[in-house]
Amino acid sequence: MRVSGCKFRYNCTIIDLYDRSVVASVNSNYINTDLAIETLTMALNQEHNPKGRILHSDQGVQFTSWDFVMFCKKHEITQSMSKAGCLYDNAPMERFYNTFKSCFYYRFTFESIEMLDEMTKRYVNWYNYIRPHSYNNYLTPMEARLN
Repeated sequence: MRVSGCKFRYNCTIIDLYDRSVVASVNSNYINTDLAIETLTMALNQEHNPKGRILHSDQGVQFTSWDFVMFCKKHEITQSMSKAGCLYDNAPMERFYNTFKSCFYYRFTFESIEMLDEMTKRYVNWYNYIRPHSYNNYLTPMEARLN
């Protein structure tokens, strides 16, 4: 993502496959292990189901690094990864990023990193509480969670 005065800003998001809600979303200047761990830490602080957690991701270096693998083991998270070059293995996440770009990123100009980060939080709120999902029979993720 481009921001005035900044070459790129990267996003790491974790969604819950049960209702397609965004559990955690973090922006950073770097796409690295620290970003992945920060996002997963945020997700762990939001979720209340400590048993049987599975994190599915692509095979990006941020998710395959020793530090990230050890972080997952420490928190009893089973890692699952897409096959290389097979975006269908991670289709729900790819769908989220498609919506993120078309409904949010391409529609706005961000004057600062702080503005992008704040607007990302607002987008996630809209995505979880206002935007209906066909996967949820046209309920929002939060409505689907309550059913």
